[in-house]
Amino acid sequence: MFVGEFIALGVAVSWTATALFAEVASKRMGSLPLNTLRMTMSLALLAVTLWLMLGEPWPRYADGSTWLWLALSGVVGYVIGDYCLMQGYIYIGSRFGQLFMTLSAPTAAITGRLLLGEQMGWLAIVGMVVTLSGIAMSILSGGGSESEAPQPLSPSYANSARHKKHSPLKLKLPAKGIFFASMAGICQGFGLVLSKMGLGHYSDALTAAGMEPSAAPDGALLPIPLQFSIPFAATMIRASVGLVGFFVLLVLFNRDWRAKLNRASHDRRAMWCLLGATVFGPFVGVSASLLATQYTTTGIAQTLFALTPVLIIAPAAWLFHQRVTVREVIGAVVSVAGVCLFFV
Repeated sequence: MFVGEFIALGVAVSWTATALFAEVASKRMGSLPLNTLRMTMSLALLAVTLWLMLGEPWPRYADGSTWLWLALSGVVGYVIGDYCLMQGYIYIGSRFGQLFMTLSAPTAAITGRLLLGEQMGWLAIVGMVVTLSGIAMSILSGGGSESEAPQPLSPSYANSARHKKHSPLKLKLPAKGIFFASMAGICQGFGLVLSKMGLGHYSDALTAAGMEPSAAPDGALLPIPLQFSIPFAATMIRASVGLVGFFVLLVLFNRDWRAKLNRASHDRRAMWCLLGATVFGPFVGVSASLLATQYTTTGIAQTLFALTPVLIIAPAAWLFHQRVTVREVIGAVVSVAGVCLFFV
């Protein structure tokens, strides 16, 4: 009883662990080396998974349209979105970074309306307002003297922030961090819709090939229905594009990119955190989220998945010695409540 709900809650915990591991790794490695190595690890894990499920370590039956839409999703969701997310972690940490990821729900709703003609009910519009209100509650503070300003979360903020005395409202976080985290949430929502379009073409390609989604494909090492392998195959296409994109950016913006990758790969603590972020994110998180939807409704599962910004508060405060205010906790809860309205 409540098997799907417990699995969905486990997914939220898994994504919480991913965010914490990624924050440590990003601050030690930098965003581009981290994402390049993370995509490499992800592809290795996905190749093994597809080999077990399909008998081949790459996406079978994917046609040109599938690759096109999933590649676009990889550029938006991984190359741009994950780069911004890791940069956001560097400036404002994973706790606030995950809070801004709640922007993915309203972004996906708006993009789905524009590209797919999906309907938006009044609850979705209310959810957008509630989500934005929760974020604003967490990142804005009332006026006060300069001594009352919160401690910055990154050294760059200490050098750039200028707190005015008795300002009615002021940002508690560095503007760069807010920008990167906001872009990460927006790109995740946009990338999700592009992925949905790619998955639609993938399903059409399977039908055209005469494949039965409920049966295991020929050559598979595990008797798992083909339909369960589709999200992993789609993720592999996106991750392949992501790896190419991150590597190109790494080479273009870093003359000493070989030295940076070498230093990053020899940082044992960073590599262990990177492995944790990779395993708990694209690997465990994806597989468990698929399993959860088999035992409970999609709406309930998505609602529980969205708990990450709340679940991350306590471990982030303990691990990174951050002071958490009641206002920030309430803001996170309100923001998650806004996301939940999309699935009512």
